[in-house]
Amino acid sequence: MSAHLEKGKKNIANEDNSAYNANYLVHREGITTQQMIDGYSKWGEQYEKDLCPERYKGPQYAAEHVAKYYGKDKLDVKIIDIAAGTGFLGQKLQEQGFTNIDALEPAIGMIEVAKKKKIYNRFICELLGDKNTEIQDDTYDCLTLSGGMGEGHIPCVALHDMIRIVKPGGLICIVMREEYLTYVEEYKDQLEPLMDDLEKQGKWEKVSRNVVQNYSFSKSGVVFLYKVL
Repeated sequence: MSAHLEKGKKNIANEDNSAYNANYLVHREGITTQQMIDGYSKWGEQYEKDLCPERYKGPQYAAEHVAKYYGKDKLDVKIIDIAAGTGFLGQKLQEQGFTNIDALEPAIGMIEVAKKKKIYNRFICELLGDKNTEIQDDTYDCLTLSGGMGEGHIPCVALHDMIRIVKPGGLICIVMREEYLTYVEEYKDQLEPLMDDLEKQGKWEKVSRNVVQNYSFSKSGVVFLYKVL
């Protein structure tokens, strides 16, 4: 058993072991980006069962934070849901009153599941990475991301593209497992320092940083909110 898997499985209930292992397969140490994408595509329908709301509350936290930020002014908010998966976060945003939502997701198997829900206006089959996506500058009022950070997932440098595609005054909401900040090499001593550097450069400003409980598999998460300048 890898050190990260052993560390991560501490305090995981026996009935959650199978789902946790499935999740680990797309977050395992050394996984390549293409292996990660292929893994999610194969996961497909079973993903919804393994990461049910009882095990994974990231989308709920993201939607609640975004809804609180916008208050009653939701109908005209144009949102891009990054790493949209099967549409968990899109569903939660819809429940909060948001209706103008696009999805960016690199795994075609996940997109096929999400399409059935008829939540998103547009699907963009792309990865947010070290190169700019096809999305034009200043397209969205809000960017949401839940579950897209992890081993082999979205790199730190992608923050630049997030800022590029969101309009000045717009909101970026990033939700991730808190412990990834301490042992995923891509983020350890790099993600939050870059966030701070971008704030010093006048690219965005921090609205809040909240630690939330039971983000996934009873582990804490962190919700970052930034306003694009």
